[in-house]
Amino acid sequence: MTNFQRVAALLASTAFVGTPAANAQAAPPTSPSASTVGQAAGPSAAAQDTADQAQPGAAPAGADQPIEISGPGADATGGQDIIVRGRRIPNPVRATPEVVSVLSAQDIARTGEGDVAGAVKRVTGLSVVGGRFVYVRGLGERYSLALLNGSPLPSPEPLRRVVPLDLFPTSVIASVVVQKSYSANYPGEFGGGVINLTTRSAPTEGFLDIGAGFGGDFITSDNLGYTYYGGDLDYLGYDDGTRDVPDALASAIGSGNRVVQGANFTLEDIQGITAGLVNSSTTLIQRNRGIPLNSSYDVAGGETFRLGALDIGLIAIGGLSNSWQTRGGVQQAGTRTGTAGEETLLASSDFDFLTTQNRAVVNGMANLTVSLDRHKVRFTNLYIRDTLKEARIGSGNNFDTVSPSEVRPDGTINTGLTSWYERQLFDTQVVGELKFGDFALDLRGSYAKTKRDAPYERNYSYVFNDGIEDYVNDLRSPGQFANVSFSTLDDELWYGGIDASYRLPSTMPLTLSAGYAYTDNQRSAIRRDFEYFPSQALNLAVSQQRIDFLLSDSNVYLYDILLRETTGGLGSAAYDAGLTVNAGYVMGEIRPLEGVTVNLGVRYEDGDQSVSPRFLFGEEAPIPTELKNSYWLPAGTVTWNFAEDMQLRVAASKTIARPQFRELAPQPYRDTESQRTFFGNQFLTDSEFFNLDARYEYYWGRDQIFSLAGFYKKIEEPIEATAVFVGNSLLTSFANAPEAVLYGAEIEARKYFPLERMGRFFGSRRLAVIGNYTYSDSEIKIREGDTTISFTSQPNVIDAAFVFDTTRKLRLTGQSKHLLNAQLSLEDTARLSQQSILLTYASNRATARGPNLTPDFIERPGIQLDVVLRQGVPIMGRQIELKAEARNLLGTDYRESQHLNGSRLDINRYDVGTSFSFSATAKL
Repeated sequence: MTNFQRVAALLASTAFVGTPAANAQAAPPTSPSASTVGQAAGPSAAAQDTADQAQPGAAPAGADQPIEISGPGADATGGQDIIVRGRRIPNPVRATPEVVSVLSAQDIARTGEGDVAGAVKRVTGLSVVGGRFVYVRGLGERYSLALLNGSPLPSPEPLRRVVPLDLFPTSVIASVVVQKSYSANYPGEFGGGVINLTTRSAPTEGFLDIGAGFGGDFITSDNLGYTYYGGDLDYLGYDDGTRDVPDALASAIGSGNRVVQGANFTLEDIQGITAGLVNSSTTLIQRNRGIPLNSSYDVAGGETFRLGALDIGLIAIGGLSNSWQTRGGVQQAGTRTGTAGEETLLASSDFDFLTTQNRAVVNGMANLTVSLDRHKVRFTNLYIRDTLKEARIGSGNNFDTVSPSEVRPDGTINTGLTSWYERQLFDTQVVGELKFGDFALDLRGSYAKTKRDAPYERNYSYVFNDGIEDYVNDLRSPGQFANVSFSTLDDELWYGGIDASYRLPSTMPLTLSAGYAYTDNQRSAIRRDFEYFPSQALNLAVSQQRIDFLLSDSNVYLYDILLRETTGGLGSAAYDAGLTVNAGYVMGEIRPLEGVTVNLGVRYEDGDQSVSPRFLFGEEAPIPTELKNSYWLPAGTVTWNFAEDMQLRVAASKTIARPQFRELAPQPYRDTESQRTFFGNQFLTDSEFFNLDARYEYYWGRDQIFSLAGFYKKIEEPIEATAVFVGNSLLTSFANAPEAVLYGAEIEARKYFPLERMGRFFGSRRLAVIGNYTYSDSEIKIREGDTTISFTSQPNVIDAAFVFDTTRKLRLTGQSKHLLNAQLSLEDTARLSQQSILLTYASNRATARGPNLTPDFIERPGIQLDVVLRQGVPIMGRQIELKAEARNLLGTDYRESQHLNGSRLDINRYDVGTSFSFSATAKL
């Protein structure tokens, strides 16, 4: 029996302890008695999320709520039933043979977060980088695996294969399970852990919820920001056709020739193409002294019908949000100078910036669940569209080196950037959970498609002219330019899986399971880059014009300011990538002794991964990257339940991590979070893990736990981010380090304190105290003779010490030594009333190895203090849930910097500010 089988079985809708009994009879699902028997699986006890339970109002904050979990073999319980005998049901964490953390809908609601990324950062050992990507036990998102209902997902991010979790609104999620120890029924790419998201399915009662909210932050809302016009539908995240590639340019691109004046295109052709581009509405950055508030709207409804012997459940969810964020700060880059032992950092560039991002998210989910006796089929469709519109200005200097310890600034530079990123995910899944006595069969199939379109990425630069005391852009001189780019990315994933389990009729409890999974992930990406270049030098009067006048149609024809394609100037214009995995596993769970459970399994994975760069203009394409590897991945966990409320787990396994497509692709991409350009390394290899885990658990009451865990990982060929200079431009690429170790400890506690003795007001209230802390450390090991291939050395092998500094201890990028989460919640167990204080702390962590063996880039996440208030108010017989949130009350800002002997470079620094939001949801 797998971990998710166990969790799903034991999280049935009953209020007391359940223990297995082979001959127990199931009570009807509507039975009012809390002391009856709940079937472990099937429609009568199919676990549901909090929002689906108590109708018409929301479930009381402290009420016992079941959790819905879907994954490989999630309902394959082999006919096991639950008998109610004790004072509490087993904790879901206790139910699984693996090391897991579970977030129910109630847990998510307590955090008040609107997306999954915000909620999971409260889990022990997890941190979120950039508000989007999850790090498990200090290992970056590349080492984490995200599943939806047990099936993999492609990512709409060109920089990530793992889907960013901020795409998923909490309204569509029933539960989140984070598994930190490996079991063979999961994909072998398991470095830090697997995060399984289970969507909401058939409700026990019909419901209709309608909600709306608004919010903002003190840095952005009603303050100075920048934007550009774009199109009339930008608020919704859909382009109205303004950003479509013009016909003349599309025809030129379709010819297969480089778009530049010459043999293939005449002067008149290029003038027509250049003038055909949409100019002012995509180029001109406008000042807005009153950035709007954020807004959100959502609706959710569901019903369950009885049709003969069938239970048919329907649920549909839709949402729209529009948010703004302004960031103003400093970005610097440089290198070190001075004599050995007294070196300091010397800036090569120093810019102030202000950027405003407008994000629109549209989401929808529809789920159909059909249940017959103990069989269930679920059909789930999910649609998410996430659009980011950005306007950015900058002012600063590049520096020329005068001497080893002195630099001289070039002319002051003013820069502008506008961009529009459309990211879209569509996923359709069919899951069948079939039970035949002690035999269970799970069937899963899914198709997912993601796409990312980035039309009209514009950037330009003016330089201050001392002679005329004004900024000029002649489109020719150093630092004076105007560029535009168009890029698209399409990613498709087909997945199929089958899991079977059988509980043998033996005196010693023994369950055998086996399964097969097929994954085919294909990606295609293309990017076309262009610059504006005049056929002859521009006079000062023209070069002083603002950017939309400079690039106007009249200037195109009067001064021959022409579009000139630069595609492929840095890297490949396009690439195709694919990953096909065939995998199978066998696993057994046995109880050789009273209180001892042993789970053993092995997985075989055959993977074929490729990234094939494409040149578009007849040049010889680079050699493609091909990684064909097969692995045997054993895993084992022993659980010793040595006391009624205590147990100990020990687990060991081998796993892998493959390079992500973006890490292999020789194509530049700009990351909107770090504002840096990333570039892949075609010569990366797979990483291999050896994992050890141990955890002690003490359950002192229902949903109350104390746990202490330790972990150790040895990683062969870990992939690390490395910063490099290409001219004056700072890029981030990747390289395999020879070896690394990661180790640490976790402590978690959850306790509820009844407050009825404090008076009538507190009669049904309790205080929830929840906290966890993770200490971890890591070290990259470089031995004499170790080699690697870096961005600057490829395809040549070089000494690893040229990339990884051997004079000091290097920790893995993304790894914080200290992670702390604490929550205090005053909750009413009889009605919806909850007041929570939440604190999160992550210590400093490296984001990239410094260029040319300079110190690492160090990020300071710091402390975040939040307050979330939720209150149910009855109005005209209906329940209205009111929610107020205040985030980052301490005003912790963002800092990423380099330090050396008292000198500092601010790689990226900006204020974040305190945010607030208010929302209301009507339960109709």
